Amino acid sequence: MSQTPQTSPIPTEVMRGGFLAAIFLMATSAVGPGFITQTATFTAKLGSAFAFAIMASIVIDFVVQLNIWRITALTRRNASETANAAIPGSGYLLAILVMIGGLAFNVGNIAGGGLGLNAMIGLDPKIGGAISALLAIGVFLSQRAGFLLDRAIIGLGILMMIMTVFVALSSNPPVGDALRQTIFPEVIDFATITTIVGGTVGGYITYSGAHRLLDKGLVGPQNLRAVTNAALSGIAMTGVMRFVLFLAILGVVASGVTLDLSSQAANPAAQAFAAALGEWGMRIFGVVLWAAAITSVIGAAYTSVSFINVFQRLNERSRNIATVIFIGFSLLVYLMMGTAPAAILVFVGGFNGLILPIGLSIFTYVGFARSDLMGGHRYNRPLLIASAIVCVLTWYMGFKSIGPIFAFLSV
Repeated sequence: MSQTPQTSPIPTEVMRGGFLAAIFLMATSAVGPGFITQTATFTAKLGSAFAFAIMASIVIDFVVQLNIWRITALTRRNASETANAAIPGSGYLLAILVMIGGLAFNVGNIAGGGLGLNAMIGLDPKIGGAISALLAIGVFLSQRAGFLLDRAIIGLGILMMIMTVFVALSSNPPVGDALRQTIFPEVIDFATITTIVGGTVGGYITYSGAHRLLDKGLVGPQNLRAVTNAALSGIAMTGVMRFVLFLAILGVVASGVTLDLSSQAANPAAQAFAAALGEWGMRIFGVVLWAAAITSVIGAAYTSVSFINVFQRLNERSRNIATVIFIGFSLLVYLMMGTAPAAILVFVGGFNGLILPIGLSIFTYVGFARSDLMGGHRYNRPLLIASAIVCVLTWYMGFKSIGPIFAFLSV
């Protein structure tokens, strides 16, 4: 990760490609298999009231991503290095937590890949997960790893969006009721909000796009406006995608279909897609979940390994090797686990939601008190105030939700 100022102008096409890659890396990480499974699970439980949790996640996402992308661009350091410079030792803590959370999420992502191929072609989930992980490993073993990373993330992200919109249009959801409960929910569940926030902006997801921009040298005050626009574009894209997916499943639930949440082998999202479009719905679900899973495997591994720099600076080749090892270990853990994949995907969202306030607190402190780390730049005060409010909110939700989240796997 470069920490030195950009000495020559970056070609326009490189900037455009870099920002696009960062946007899609953040978006596909935020709308991964965890979010898909969580959305089906919580929509079945809460119905239209779940719209409030999604809106809360988007608002929190807006504050978190915008501040972290901008501060990362100004400090020219990755998150753990910024944390260490601000509060000695905190970067090591943040790196360890994110890497543990990234490993947990990657086990869930590989599980999602297995579920996706199972729905798509009937393949055993364990075999499907292994195939998905091996394909992700192939990206990082390639001599053109960076190019393949960007193209795979963008292409699969577009595929996910098109297919989910198609299912949402087919399920005929009660849009009016969903919009009403976005603002005036009948039920507010803090454990649900923490889990969905963790699955969309917690842990490694918070830093994925920011670190991709850093790798491409798109940093410094001269790029701050473009970084802000890219962050806003990514947040808008993920927000639309989240609501469209929610509406697709809500249409099925509102029609009277009961999704199975009790069975250890339950796959509620697959049931919803199948109820909407029959056999074709199941196949489309498989494609959407698999695309979400493999992009999230790539994103989780890439971002988690980027935190190793605080312990040992790696060149590109060494980092790619470390990423391959990270994915391989995640696959081994998944193959050895007996927990149902859907349960893994919901649990790790909650776990990463508990990590979020730690990193955000450090970045908020940097914005308020460490302008020296940002080249003397006086950071935007309204954004910092919003960040401080979200810090308090995420700490509160985390403490309120510890019991329900860690009890989930015993249900």
